[in-house]
Amino acid sequence: MRCPFPGMDPYLERPALWPDFHDSLITYIRETLQPILRPKYVALTQDRLFVVESDRSIRPDVAVIESSAARSDAANVATLTADEPIVLEMVREEVREPFVQIIEPAAGNRVVTAIEVLSPDNKTAGAGRDLYIQKREEFWLAGTHLVEIDLLRSGLPTVRVGADRLAEAEKAAGASSWRYMVAVTRVLPTRHELYPVALEQRLPRVKVPLARSDPDVVLDLQAAFARTWEAGPYPELLRYDELPLGELTEDEIAFCRRTVGAVNH
Repeated sequence: MRCPFPGMDPYLERPALWPDFHDSLITYIRETLQPILRPKYVALTQDRLFVVESDRSIRPDVAVIESSAARSDAANVATLTADEPIVLEMVREEVREPFVQIIEPAAGNRVVTAIEVLSPDNKTAGAGRDLYIQKREEFWLAGTHLVEIDLLRSGLPTVRVGADRLAEAEKAAGASSWRYMVAVTRVLPTRHELYPVALEQRLPRVKVPLARSDPDVVLDLQAAFARTWEAGPYPELLRYDELPLGELTEDEIAFCRRTVGAVNH
């Protein structure tokens, strides 16, 4: 079965599905790039690890919240007093975020370009966002090109481009609103290349920079997305009888209903 949407499937933005989709998309991005990078470059998947602490569940079925009276007999449930604390179990969780690095083996495995698919942790205040921004600056200082792929409508603006520049890109694209963004940050010469994508649009073919003496390679992000969607369990898990999570305009709601109508019938 093929994805019914021409571009990104907004139903994949559910928290329960996103980690699987994110990791699989990284794999297929690497697979898409590998044959066009040879023989001078290779694409490797790397992991960024960080620990988060929370007194609430940040993944399904992780945290347990209970009061000291919760274990009493159901017939004798007592009202909590000032001497009875509400107990919140603290969660310490190691989070793994994969990303792709394009490496030049002949130059001592120099990292030429990093490709990131943003996750909810990158777009929410906290350890995940802080570490992501820190790593992004390390790429910049090392002279590494950066490709940021944001397929999440919710969360803080996170690509390495200011809000004013993003507004300029939206205006230049002639889009009433864009929901997804691919941002390419090049070094020497320094510039940003933005690919704003509306909900109804195909994901772009992204020009991925390499060493200065070599031409770009093209990542067909839609092709990598299609491989991810078709190889995954998403047809069985997506809830097309509901609207996708997050803010939508009236036109986008109508578009989603038209698109999934054929699936539901």
